[in-house]
Amino acid sequence: MSKPAVLVTGGAKRIGAVLSRTFAAAGWHVVIHVKDSLQGAQDLAATLPSAEVVTCDLADHAAATAMIEALAARLPDWRVLVNCAAVFNLDTAQEIEPAVYDEALTVNAMTPALMAQVFLRRARSAGGRRVINFLDQKLLNPNPDFFSYTMAKQALSAATTMLAMAQERAEDRVYGLAPGAMLPSFDQREEEHEISGRMNLLRRLTDPQELADAALFMASGWLASGETIFVDSGQHLLAQPRDVLYLARQ
Repeated sequence: MSKPAVLVTGGAKRIGAVLSRTFAAAGWHVVIHVKDSLQGAQDLAATLPSAEVVTCDLADHAAATAMIEALAARLPDWRVLVNCAAVFNLDTAQEIEPAVYDEALTVNAMTPALMAQVFLRRARSAGGRRVINFLDQKLLNPNPDFFSYTMAKQALSAATTMLAMAQERAEDRVYGLAPGAMLPSFDQREEEHEISGRMNLLRRLTDPQELADAALFMASGWLASGETIFVDSGQHLLAQPRDVLYLARQ
């Protein structure tokens, strides 16, 4: 295989699918990870010049790290790991839900950090390795909704910084990529997203393609390791008292 490889977790749906298509169009071999949407992932892979599908439940961190070990053993130029997959379930600062917390911390923070560690130890790439951790504009514009989700993203942000500091190879990079409201989320209706998606400084809907283009730029490693890019039309610069899902309903 002459193409550099990228693994996109959650790579068959929503923003993950945009990422998969963008990397494929740029000449990459795309490994599309899914939990259980196997047919949709295979259908997407069939449309791309060079792609394959892997399955794993990221709530099982041992299975996730085994997946990384297996890919590292057979991919000759595995350059990028994109930790895109996440769970987004509701609890609040008034009442944390332990089951929601446990799942969010595992899927959104611990497992991506473990996968990054194994990737940076095992993956082979002459051009250096890149980890791109999906974060959230809530890092700088927090609100009390989706409490456990936000805590987990804060944890992954801290892990991104620490992983970057720990790397001894100058050509390796660990990055954060923080999106804002881009697609309808949770139980949101399309017409509600048309309102909430414009709750940013530019009052525009941010195209998911902008996020994928940023990930592709990061894959080249031009930025210093540890940097985070916000792609949200300035939403992170606001002070929003609630998640925009609820602000759009007021």
